[in-house]
Amino acid sequence: MQPIRVLVRGAHGRMGREVVKAVMAEPDLRLVGAIDRVGVGEDAGRVAGTREAGVAIRPPEELEAVLEATDPEVAVDFTKGPEALELFRAAVPRNTSPVVGTTGMADEALAEARALCEQHSVGALIAPNFAIGAVLMMKFAQEAAKYLGDVEIIELHHERKMDAPSGTAKRTAQLIAEARTAQRAERPATLDEAPGARGTEQHGVPIHSVRLPGLVAHQEVLFGGVGQMLTIRHDSIDRTSFMPGVVLAIRRIRGHKGLLVGLENLL
Repeated sequence: MQPIRVLVRGAHGRMGREVVKAVMAEPDLRLVGAIDRVGVGEDAGRVAGTREAGVAIRPPEELEAVLEATDPEVAVDFTKGPEALELFRAAVPRNTSPVVGTTGMADEALAEARALCEQHSVGALIAPNFAIGAVLMMKFAQEAAKYLGDVEIIELHHERKMDAPSGTAKRTAQLIAEARTAQRAERPATLDEAPGARGTEQHGVPIHSVRLPGLVAHQEVLFGGVGQMLTIRHDSIDRTSFMPGVVLAIRRIRGHKGLLVGLENLL
């Protein structure tokens, strides 16, 4: 059985380097392409801190040429949200399945990505979080929402994360809203409230975002009830925590058609 051919977009970034290492560590995966604005011409394996891969990093404007030359089955993308749609436009018509860890894609971009996958019968995945523990955290929060109606989310990330709230927090709020059947406690109207003091709100769930050096990716989901609190927390203390989910997605996405949102759809 031939190894799955993989292209990594954002190969010089912190997450991209981890993906390159993870792909190169698996005997059934083969790195065939690497894209980034930084490190053009450098060997992707050396940049990632592992052995030589024999794959030079190419600039983003050569994405289509690299896709044509290497014919990857899966393209992993950890760049910025608007750039992820570029990958769908280039990869899906060539029968390459995008596996995207980028958050911040607009609804219009998601709709176009979904339409492309349906048109070409290609499987693709967009996941706000690839850590298996984070997927379980969201699942447990969804279950708790059936019984405890009052909930808030605190998400904490490193200072370089650009989007807020995080994709994980927004996805958690969506899952909670879909499952929530318990009544919420009545609240008096707030007075003299400073703008932003209560965070933002997604799907009826307040979300508070923290951005500080020293953090990686962390989230607390706090449920309140009469005389009780339930806290569900997940901590990624190293980016390697995302790699088992990325590898799982690479192996399984070709068995699906259409766009999937959330790693839980492959578990």
